[in-house]
Amino acid sequence: METTLTYKIKTATEQQICAHLKECNNHFFPPLSERINIESYSKKIAVKSITFEAWSENTLVGLVATYMNAETSTAFITNVSLLKNYMGLGISTELTNRCIEYVQQNNFKEIKLEVHKNNANAIGLYKKFNFIKYDSKDDLDLMKLQTK
Repeated sequence: METTLTYKIKTATEQQICAHLKECNNHFFPPLSERINIESYSKKIAVKSITFEAWSENTLVGLVATYMNAETSTAFITNVSLLKNYMGLGISTELTNRCIEYVQQNNFKEIKLEVHKNNANAIGLYKKFNFIKYDSKDDLDLMKLQTK
């Protein structure tokens, strides 16, 4: 796919995040809408997270959303999503890398996340960055990356 991507931090609106997540809904395992209310989740991401975004013109094509807890010096990746036509281009890797760099630059000591234990693609992405599984709950693997 011939496209010029622009990478940004924290520019997407709640509405843009919501539209993106709805379009990505069925790429989550299980589908996002089966687990949460996408509208409420989009608002929470827009208000409370740092977003790392990939844009193709005015379309949000990739998103990594991270909550930053200054008290515990821990970041939590709550979302990694990509529009179907942009998969396989290294965008998730680039966004995750930018997230990790941001966390390190802001002196947070670790990043945590939860991933469905059968989501091999996502687990592969996180292992590429040396995230390790430290626990599990229900169908989720809990992973973390020490950044300091």
